[in-house]
Amino acid sequence: MSPTNLSQAMSPIISIKNINKVYDSGFQALKNVSLDIHRGEIIALLGPNGAGKTTLISIICGIANSSSGNVCVDGFDTQKDYRKTRGRIGLVPQELTSDAFSTVWNTVTFSRGLFGKSSNPIIIEKILKELSLWDKKDNMMMTLSGGMKRRVLIAKALSHEPEILFLDEPTAGVDVELRKDMWKVINNLRESGVTIILTTHYIEEAEEIADRIGVINNGELILVEDKATLIQKLGKKCITLQLQESLEHIPSNLQQYQLDLSKDGLQLSYTFSTRSESSYKSEPSSIATLIDELDNNGINFNDINTTQSSLEEIFVQLVKDSEKN
Repeated sequence: MSPTNLSQAMSPIISIKNINKVYDSGFQALKNVSLDIHRGEIIALLGPNGAGKTTLISIICGIANSSSGNVCVDGFDTQKDYRKTRGRIGLVPQELTSDAFSTVWNTVTFSRGLFGKSSNPIIIEKILKELSLWDKKDNMMMTLSGGMKRRVLIAKALSHEPEILFLDEPTAGVDVELRKDMWKVINNLRESGVTIILTTHYIEEAEEIADRIGVINNGELILVEDKATLIQKLGKKCITLQLQESLEHIPSNLQQYQLDLSKDGLQLSYTFSTRSESSYKSEPSSIATLIDELDNNGINFNDINTTQSSLEEIFVQLVKDSEKN
């Protein structure tokens, strides 16, 4: 790889610096948001309704202007070099808007032309086949299901061969089976070199396909983290012991462990945080000590299970914590 290509690969494809958005009413939709998005990654932006996700996407795509701050796409400023940046971006909006009386083929072909691209049936055919739309190419848009219409929106966004794809709630209103099918499509697009930024209300969607997770609440970017690191740093683990005999109460010399005893007295649960690497590494010795102390107290168990908090639980807690501050 040449020095120039290496530099391009290492530099972020999108660089967002200190973006603020204040409407005429005085409402601040975004507060000093900064974020670098890497080439070829899938990043999921999570947040409740009204958090600022769609506003941020609109500013990056040049659809809306920020009150302050700047966004660069592939090294170009989105406001000064709008045509250069917009041509690098494909956007799939939440709304299922389309020309009801146009065919799938004509809809996608027309979208390509809007970006000044010359007609290329080979490209359109390739996109429609990759999205399992080829057999629908001659169908009127009005005859398609909601899931198929959403695929056409993705096809339209890809028609001008962008390097970046924004998916705003890509599987909203889509059944579980089709949603998983869409995840495969998104992963295939990433494998072809497309950088993907998606917003979603489905936590399992982010957990399944994203490389990094960003959490937005009340216009602020609370956190951006690698998915696996986020779960390890901010999650909790719970060890549950199935006791051989019912226990009436937890012995006083075990209170330091803050154990939970089930109502029937047959389960002991020990929950600990994995918030920091140092505390995480120290836990195994604590667990071994706990088991020794249970044995010393004559408490025996048949089985032991370990569970870890999900991304959804972490997200809910992050939002709660941000609203307290």
